[in-house]
Amino acid sequence: MTGLLLVLSCLSVAAAPDQFDGAIEHARLLGTIDLKGELFHVQGLELDSRRIWVTSVDQNLRKGYIHEFDRRTGKFLRRLELTDGARYHPGGISLSGRSIWVPVAELRPNSSAMLVEVDADSLAIRRKIPVADHLGCVAASGRHLVAGNWNSELLYIFDLGEDAPARIVPNPSPTRYQDMKFVDGQLVAGGSLTLWSGAVDWIDWPSMKTKRTLRAGASGPVRPFGRGGPYTGEGMAIEGRDLYVVPEDGPSRLFHFRLEDRDESRPA
Repeated sequence: MTGLLLVLSCLSVAAAPDQFDGAIEHARLLGTIDLKGELFHVQGLELDSRRIWVTSVDQNLRKGYIHEFDRRTGKFLRRLELTDGARYHPGGISLSGRSIWVPVAELRPNSSAMLVEVDADSLAIRRKIPVADHLGCVAASGRHLVAGNWNSELLYIFDLGEDAPARIVPNPSPTRYQDMKFVDGQLVAGGSLTLWSGAVDWIDWPSMKTKRTLRAGASGPVRPFGRGGPYTGEGMAIEGRDLYVVPEDGPSRLFHFRLEDRDESRPA
């Protein structure tokens, strides 16, 4: 059976249209950092000047975690379990101020999730917001949250300053977002297109229109036969022109790319 799946996978890859064979379009790899600690199936990435945070899910034990590492050395520092009953799947994460926002969901579509606010310094949980859908990623900026559901087919827009239901808009891109961030007044979101390809999109805020797309190839053998996959298929973070991704399950590496110096608002 495994042999048949491998053959089918190879045929699918060969037939893929517009396959991108590089790492990330218009980006240069500067280096990697080994993350020296136990990680499971990687989901989200965030960082500041001193630390790296990664979410992962242990699917065998049905437990979800946020892990903290030293940014300079990759040394493991600590982790917090995020499991909440049937909700054990943490997704893409976002740092806003001194809060890290993490969606923790049931591992099935059309289910339920908690948007969890975690203190970045103590890893204490500040609050939880229930949502009646699976949420797999979130971007945070002040009072606004944008979260993607299963495969990010829909984007939920929350205003934490108002007691009102979320606004729901369709994903303006075919990319199945895994991680998204607010960057300089825009959303930057990365995810998979297929098992072997992904993309990073720049989305205008608040119009939610795609402004630019960079294609991404795969790192190593694609899942489920290896621990690699699309470079943008799991955790992604961005600082200016510096793009960081964690495309591998544990043992994992943080890949550091430098984007070309060009007008990021220009459509690809």
